[in-house]
Amino acid sequence: MAIVLFDNSCRNRLFPLTYTKAIADLRFGILTIKERWEALSKKPVFVHTEKYLQALYAIPENGEHLWIDAAVIPDQDLLVQILALQIGFCITDEKGIVAVRADISFDGFDPSNTVFQNTIPISPVRRLTHPWQMMQWNDAMIRYDFDLVIKDRYSQRIPTTVSFVEPNNIFIEDGAKLSYCTLNASTGPIYIGKEAEIMEGSAIRGPFVLGNHSVLKMNSRIYGATTLGPYCMGGGEIKNAVMMGYSNKAHDGYLGDAVVGEWCNFGAGSTNSNVKNTAGIVKVWDMGSEEYISVGLKCGVIMGDYSRLAINSSINTGSVIGVSCNVFGAGLLPTIIANFSWGVNGVRYEFEKLLEAIENWKGLKQEKLTTEQKSVLQYIFEHS
Repeated sequence: MAIVLFDNSCRNRLFPLTYTKAIADLRFGILTIKERWEALSKKPVFVHTEKYLQALYAIPENGEHLWIDAAVIPDQDLLVQILALQIGFCITDEKGIVAVRADISFDGFDPSNTVFQNTIPISPVRRLTHPWQMMQWNDAMIRYDFDLVIKDRYSQRIPTTVSFVEPNNIFIEDGAKLSYCTLNASTGPIYIGKEAEIMEGSAIRGPFVLGNHSVLKMNSRIYGATTLGPYCMGGGEIKNAVMMGYSNKAHDGYLGDAVVGEWCNFGAGSTNSNVKNTAGIVKVWDMGSEEYISVGLKCGVIMGDYSRLAINSSINTGSVIGVSCNVFGAGLLPTIIANFSWGVNGVRYEFEKLLEAIENWKGLKQEKLTTEQKSVLQYIFEHS
């Protein structure tokens, strides 16, 4: 029996991040949602998502499985309830199915049409419903994942050239390199992944995550709660931001209260505003429902996969940038930049040219664009 994390119609509220991936692949804290369920349950975890995305994910053998809403944020108590389910029973809250144990064909499962008579109601669970929640919840998720990831394990020694506070709150994986930097874990845990590097002069306040093979460049200033996923490059000033993986913000400039997808790049000097000049409530465009939603006093930028910003880009408060955009323009950028934008004046990227650019960026990290990923991009291009 495996766990299958399923997407439902609410995944559209997580655009632009879920245009190119299932909800289960969203990373905040240290882990992706899928990785978090794997670490908690010790079971194989599969993904059930939109047809145009499904080729990106393996499919389990037919049989009895636990089907769990991918947007649900797991914890140990909920996992215990889910593992105790009998065949044909499901757990529900006020928003619908949380989890079900059933023998359903993979292709035949449809969360919007599936009805189970044997339901067990529970108190509302926490679900990820909007992309900005990833940065709003990142502090709590880093702390949760830190305890989960380091349990019964030992950190590598902190090098003698590194200044640190609260060493018990610092975990360094094998192969990580640190020299002449400052780690202040009194405000939250600091996790340094395998083969990651923190260069000289960098100052870090937790909670902070530097993913496997990522690099923090010289004299970087990092405030919690910040996650730089695997194969990222960070630099300048970063605060309360999530970069999910393979993205670069390597130069001076400010990134704050932001969520950035994979394979994105910020040109040198690029900066986002995260607070309105009036200090009022920030409203952000929801690409799924096509309406503005109030998100609180602070929000910088939400940025889809494969998008890039020119040097010295000035990003407005509460901006949303779609998938595979080549963003350039004078002055403050628009707060809504559609998928596949070339500049900010309504010109659309040519599909073959955007594939070529993505291939070039992937090549810089010794990766290639797969056939399945090309098909996903073509589907989004044709349906945007």
